[in-house]
Amino acid sequence: MYIIVDDRESVTNSYVGALVREGVSSIGFTSGEFWDWLQSASEADLAAVDAFLLGDCDARGSLPRAMRKRSAAPIIAMSGQKMLKNTLELFESGVDDVVHVPIHLREILARTAAIARRRVGDLPRPCETRIQVFFNGRDPEIAGHALTLPRRELRILEYMVANHGKWITKTQIFNAVYGIFESTFDESVIESHVSKLRKKLRDRLGFDAIVARRYVGYRLNIPAGETIDVPMQELDEVGILLNRTHTAPAAYPAGN
Repeated sequence: MYIIVDDRESVTNSYVGALVREGVSSIGFTSGEFWDWLQSASEADLAAVDAFLLGDCDARGSLPRAMRKRSAAPIIAMSGQKMLKNTLELFESGVDDVVHVPIHLREILARTAAIARRRVGDLPRPCETRIQVFFNGRDPEIAGHALTLPRRELRILEYMVANHGKWITKTQIFNAVYGIFESTFDESVIESHVSKLRKKLRDRLGFDAIVARRYVGYRLNIPAGETIDVPMQELDEVGILLNRTHTAPAAYPAGN
């Protein structure tokens, strides 16, 4: 789940809508609303946050350190000023990265994945891999071939790869896919999504890559000798430059 903090409602609505279209759950807060939520949020809710996107708000200089006290999720500042002084001030405030708007949404997703990967260290990258995910909307490659997945199944696979080898609960997956504020759907929908994803992976790989255990949850399990690779494309492959005719809309409309 992505959390957008910006005192302009039109901007937060734009980001939330664009992220949802990419299959990424998100919610927007004003700085005041976010302060209240941050102080009261449970550890489980904070663990569901993939990244904080910090836009234009009065408390931008003090928010990053408050965020870091409660969460290790990447903090990306979005700036409309391409000035060195402004960029340095944002980094000094404690953010992990600064991007200048307008920017393509998939670049933000790619930068978030890169920050998270650097923190855990590079994963082994053998010549032959079985599962590759890209964390930027691109179809994953299973057994060397692209596999088109519905956006929620893709999000589940990304989450499992990011937590490979770990048991993850249905609640954790639900929060990652639908967000912690979702009340329209029940957690039971995850069972259906995982079942469909599990079958597609089995058909492609020839074995069950997802292990399910009652009362425990799910785990992505690659047999000995097979390693999960999580490559990052070069940013110029991710569609850095905003193009108004691109099928994916700008995450941050020009002029806001």
